Amino acid sequence: PIIHLRDSPLVGWASVQKRSFDVVGSALALTAALPVLLVLTLGVIVSSGPPVLYRQKRMGLDGGMFSMLKLRTMRRDAEGSGPGWSQPEDPRRTRFGTVLRRFSLDELPQLWNVLKGEMSLVGPRPEQPEFIQEFRREIPSYMLRHKVKSGMTGWAQVHGLRGDTSMKARIEHDIYYIQNWSMALDVKILTMTIGSVLLDRNGS
Repeated sequence: PIIHLRDSPLVGWASVQKRSFDVVGSALALTAALPVLLVLTLGVIVSSGPPVLYRQKRMGLDGGMFSMLKLRTMRRDAEGSGPGWSQPEDPRRTRFGTVLRRFSLDELPQLWNVLKGEMSLVGPRPEQPEFIQEFRREIPSYMLRHKVKSGMTGWAQVHGLRGDTSMKARIEHDIYYIQNWSMALDVKILTMTIGSVLLDRNGS
C-alpha cells in the first residue's frame, strides 16, 4: 500500500496550523501543569527514589528516533530482561505508578517533547524500535503512520486501542486520522481523551 502526501490534508498551511496549535497548546499546558508536576516529582522520589523521568527511544516522523519522556511508574529494574508491553496490574509497577497510570499523569512530560517539535498533541502513538521491526514485517501498511508526527493521544487511543491491543486495528485508525485530518478532528480527539481519562475506571 502507498500513501502520497496529497492523500492527507496535513500539508502546507495545514501543517503550519497544526504546529502552531502544538506550540501554544503545549506551552500553556506545561505552565498550568507545573505545580502538579512538582507534586508528582516529589511523589515518585518518596515512593521509589530517583530517577523521576523515564526516557525511552521511540520512532517518530519519517522514521526519526527521539527520547520520549514519562514520569517513572515502574521499578528501576523493570526492563532488565528487555522491553515489553505493560499489562493491567503489572507487577513491575510501583504503587504510586499505578495512580499515575490510572489518570495518565505519567504522560505529562511529553508536553516537552511536543514543545520541542519531536511529537504532536495528537497523532499516532510512537512505538519502540524493537517492536517496529516485527510490526512492519507483519503489517505492510505499518510505516504509513510515520507520515505525520507521533502524538500524545490519537484516534486509535480514544477508541480504546492502547497497550497490548490489535495492531492492525490501530493502523487502520491511524491511517484514517492521516487521511481525514482537520483542526476540528484534533480538538475532538483531545476532548475525547480528557473524557476517557476522567471516566475510564479501567485505565492502564
